Parts: sequence; structure tokens; C-alpha cells
Amino acid sequence: MKQRTNTPDKSSEERPLAGQRIMITRPRERAEELAAPLRALGAETVELPTIAIEDPADWASLDAALQALPRYDWLIFTSANGVRKLLERMAARGLDKRSLAAARFCAIGPATAAELRRHSLRVDKMPDEYVAEGVVRAFAEEPLDGKRILLPRARVARDILPQELRRRGAQVDVVEAYRTVTPPHSRERARGIFTRERPTWITFTSSSTVENLLRLLPPGQRDSYLQGIKVASIGPITSRTLRARGLSVDAEAPQHTIPALVAAIVQYCGQPSPRDYSQESR
Repeated sequence: MKQRTNTPDKSSEERPLAGQRIMITRPRERAEELAAPLRALGAETVELPTIAIEDPADWASLDAALQALPRYDWLIFTSANGVRKLLERMAARGLDKRSLAAARFCAIGPATAAELRRHSLRVDKMPDEYVAEGVVRAFAEEPLDGKRILLPRARVARDILPQELRRRGAQVDVVEAYRTVTPPHSRERARGIFTRERPTWITFTSSSTVENLLRLLPPGQRDSYLQGIKVASIGPITSRTLRARGLSVDAEAPQHTIPALVAAIVQYCGQPSPRDYSQESR
């Protein structure tokens, strides 16, 4: 599938990101959330999806959890993808959203909360910091002993959240709601970008985008492909993965959100930062 390269508006020469070509590694269907504000600030954007969202290889664990929905005290969502996939599976199984009536909902951040509200589901808790550690802190005063918690998420994810909730006495069921895979055409697309459309920046919105991009690059040519390109990270967890893989971080978002990531790039370029910090990413 042909990927998009987007040029900025004609009046972009005087905007803070004029002259920047910024590569977006998010899933294709979510790339525009980052591309649009970058273009509005004068940048050219280049899409290289390093992640595609797919169904689980096996629905068994999620289906079992869906049958037990009335028994859960909390559902915790760590991405909007988790919300979408759980509700899609409920619909496929003929389950009514009324089976969620007894549960309370925690969203890791504003974008996940917005996805819940889009389906007319309330948000009972959201942390101040949009990472797993923030969710743990948000539950610090919540009695959890004996509570049942459902955590629908990607197959590969950090374990700190379920571990800490279990330590406090909760029964936590972690179920695979979706998989993140490398898009099949992205390897060829990566070669074209780095040899003909070299970006000035690469943006990373999760550790998975880091790992998958490095898998796309030809063995032995990673350093030459990435030489001279600045790196922008959405937060400390992603930055930790970048540094562990030998990459430096030029700009890091102060909050785990798309607007904060844009602001960090603008600030690096010596311009005042945009003010909107409204949506987190995955």
C-alpha cells in the first residue's frame, strides 16, 4: 500500500517547523493525529507505519473475560485500541454493553478516555501521568483487596501495572485484546525514505515503534540510515528504549501526549511551545 508524504501549507515558510521533514512511525490509521499539527506548524511529514493493529491470534482469553464481565469491579484500559477491540469483540459475540454496568472504568489518558466516552461509557478514574506508573498511583487510595480487575491490552506490554495491583490484593486478569505487528510493506518503504526522502526528525510514540523501526532497517546499515537525524520521544519509557538501543534522544515530551510531543520538537527548534496537551498516544 502506498504511504503518504505530506507537504506543509504554502504559507509555512514563516512557521516554527518550516524546513523540517518529520517521519511518523505510528499506525497508519493514527498517523494523522500527529501529522496534522506538525504540518500546521510548517513541517513536511513522511509516514512510515512501524506498527499495525491486528486481532489476537486466539480470542479464548478475551472471550472468557467477556462472559465474566458482570463480575469485574474495574476495567483498566491502557490505550484506545484496547477500548475499540474489546467493544468490537463484544459486538461480534452479541454481548450488550449493559453487561458492563457493574464495572468502573479507568483510562490511562485523555485519548483513551475520549474513546470510552465515544461509546457512552463513563470514565471513573484517569491518572495525572499517562503511563502505567501513573495508573498505579491513581489507585493508591483505592481499596483493592479482593477486587477483580480486567486489563485488556496488547500481547506484548509492560508488567508493572498488573504486578503492582496484585501486590495490593487485587485479582487481575490480563487478556490479549489485540496484537501490534510490523506492516508487511514498511521495509521497502523505509529503504525509500532513508535513501531518497531523508527526514530531519523521527518521532516515536511507544517502545514498539522504536523496536519495529530498527527491525525494518537493513542489518549493518542502521547507523548510516539514522546518521544526522534527530529523534523525538513521547516520554521517558520510550526514551529508555531508544537509549537502550543505542540511540540518543533530542526532544522528549514533558507529558505523554501528541501535543506535548509536537511542543517538544518546536521547543528544540528554538520556538515557543504550543499550549494544547490534550491527547495521549499508543
